[in-house]
Amino acid sequence: MPQTADLIVENASILTMDPDTPHAAAIAIKGGEIMAVGDRATVLERKGQGTRIIDAGGASVVPGFIEAHMHLFGGGAELDHLQLAGVHGFDALAKAVRDYAAGRPDKKILQAQGADYTILSDTERVTRHHLDRILPDRPFMMSAPDHHTVWANTRALELGGLLHGKQLGPGNEIVMDADGLAAGELREGEAFGPLIDLTGEGRVRLGLATGGEPDPKPTPEEQASDRAIMRRGLEWCARHGITSIQNMDGNLHQLELLSEIEAEGGLLCRVQIPFHYKNFMTPDALEKASLMAERYRSEWLSSGMVKVFMDGVLDSWTAVMVEPYADRPDWVGEPLFTQEQFNAAAIEADRRGLQIAVHAIGDGAVRSVLDGYEAAQKKNGRRDSRHRIEHIEVITEADIPRLAKLGVLASMQPPHPPGSMGLPLEPTVSRIGRKRWPLAYAWRTLKNAGARVVFASDWPVSPIDPIAGIQAAVTRKRWAETDPDQSFSLHEALAGYTVEGAYAEFREDRKGRLRPGYLADLLILSGDLEKTDPEELHTVRPVTTICGGKVTYQA
Repeated sequence: MPQTADLIVENASILTMDPDTPHAAAIAIKGGEIMAVGDRATVLERKGQGTRIIDAGGASVVPGFIEAHMHLFGGGAELDHLQLAGVHGFDALAKAVRDYAAGRPDKKILQAQGADYTILSDTERVTRHHLDRILPDRPFMMSAPDHHTVWANTRALELGGLLHGKQLGPGNEIVMDADGLAAGELREGEAFGPLIDLTGEGRVRLGLATGGEPDPKPTPEEQASDRAIMRRGLEWCARHGITSIQNMDGNLHQLELLSEIEAEGGLLCRVQIPFHYKNFMTPDALEKASLMAERYRSEWLSSGMVKVFMDGVLDSWTAVMVEPYADRPDWVGEPLFTQEQFNAAAIEADRRGLQIAVHAIGDGAVRSVLDGYEAAQKKNGRRDSRHRIEHIEVITEADIPRLAKLGVLASMQPPHPPGSMGLPLEPTVSRIGRKRWPLAYAWRTLKNAGARVVFASDWPVSPIDPIAGIQAAVTRKRWAETDPDQSFSLHEALAGYTVEGAYAEFREDRKGRLRPGYLADLLILSGDLEKTDPEELHTVRPVTTICGGKVTYQA
């Protein structure tokens, strides 16, 4: 007599992502693992008196989404901020900001997210004077979707001590006006960090800004507030079918918060938190990364990764390019690490057996990271390191084959290319320049060259929805007819959010597919993905998310 299941999902169109059994009609779960996948009759043999049965109504069932690049703590905090995605023109911006401000009379600093670089027009950049006209008497700041540029009004700049400028590290800038005062545009974290600290969300940003810990130690009330932010983020992830998260900023504080949530039974997703290595650190700081990796290594909460930023973003000219920007011919950007600095950090992290994930958007930054990984391989010997490069928005022809050769993963985001998911083409496409278009956001080119390509959203930089991301990958449009087609098939895109995410985490033997013995992380959808028009994929919504055999979201 076979063991009976805790839960069976039947009447389903299951995309297992398992090449041995690619499709199935039913799946049985017991003790947090998959016990059977197959036809309805065979799986129902596992039904017992206490087995819960879920009828999928003929809809798709897929492995739980693995979000391979996101910012959980910050995303959870920003759910309460003003969201400006889709807002265009001064009048629409003014109305949105004033309505938001009216509902929050006691907020010390008002925050908004998702303001396009072209929110006013294709040619006019935001200044503090625009924002002063909207809100002259209360501090206000709004972030670009990429989170690398913030615009602030005069009151906010005064409060943050930024109005008269400030000495900053490489790659950071307070844009100054002809009158000697700040123009209102703040590029990169050192520039706008003082404003975020004043919002009371400084602890949220530590994993991104310094990689350090809260000082002083949070009070019990502050710790509870931070846990509530994390919980809100986890609920948002589960709502979108996410069962595993590879976070891309981190410190011990985040791990401790998640550990407390786990002890309370509220950890809705499996989470990996990295150690964030900054350019003011020296390689001996990686001892903390090793300690984090040793302390947290369960299937629910783990570390073992080192996150690094090599450059900024294209739209603020802070991404590092091999050749100058098309619209700024005297500028290639400024790297956040010298090559010597990065090589030393990469060699030491690799020696410790840690995985490395580096934000590199410009082709110059991508080349520097590959050079560092190559230096680590030469020094320490080749191993299954699965080091990663995050974003790779532009790459040179010469560097394309190096990813596969070095075993480096391409961690890329389908919502990011201009023209995708409502993003404007300008100013990005002109900044990249026509001759670099064929090698921009080149998922297909990298995959065809043998690189493993893993997909994610970079939430809250982009909307979290993996299904919208899958649609963006499948329906990717060329900017010019002569550009190569970079789109993915439905199954390739789905693999980018499941199979490849598991591989990126060294967990391909436990998740990313629906097969017996794997973790019971899966998602029941509202429709059949394979029968849905590619342009309508976003209409298929999560109905039930299951992580570790437990329902974490139910529509």
